[in-house]
Amino acid sequence: MLTLPNLLTLSRILTVPLLVALLWPAELGARWTTGYALAFALYCLMGITDYFDGYLARAQGTVSKLGVFLDPIADKIMVGAVILMLAATRDIAGLHIVAAMIILLREIAVSGLREFLAGLQVSVPVSRLAKWKTTFQLIALGALILAGAVPQFPFVQMVGIITLWAAAILTLVTGWDYLRVGISHMD
Repeated sequence: MLTLPNLLTLSRILTVPLLVALLWPAELGARWTTGYALAFALYCLMGITDYFDGYLARAQGTVSKLGVFLDPIADKIMVGAVILMLAATRDIAGLHIVAAMIILLREIAVSGLREFLAGLQVSVPVSRLAKWKTTFQLIALGALILAGAVPQFPFVQMVGIITLWAAAILTLVTGWDYLRVGISHMD
């Protein structure tokens, strides 16, 4: 259970409170660009560990049930915490909250659906489109964090918002795909 890939996944979960703490002063009204810069660096490190935990597990032949269980949870915890903090700091505001809510609600719904289907011993593999959705989410949230570190470059915020909406659209499409599979297994 304590393989390097599992330790990397656990490190992502345990690092989320630090990421939130780095963004917290902005929620209180302080514009702390250093905090955003540190949060961006930490976020990138967390993204790199997300890639390497799966890569190493497959390459070393150490894919474990714990890793398969924890990896998507680590992703959802990180994405959920960042979205909530960016909404609290008003880095995601106005109509763009809708895109953030679409992402959060889909993550919760798909988790519940996967749990339901697991009880029926039905596996729903992650699609290529869902991987793109995750990529857009990670880019969007990273850009929105980085925008707080470099407010003199407003295009960074624009990139974050555009990719947030792209992720929300892909979220709806992939969520519908999961829902169709789930509905076909309901009485």
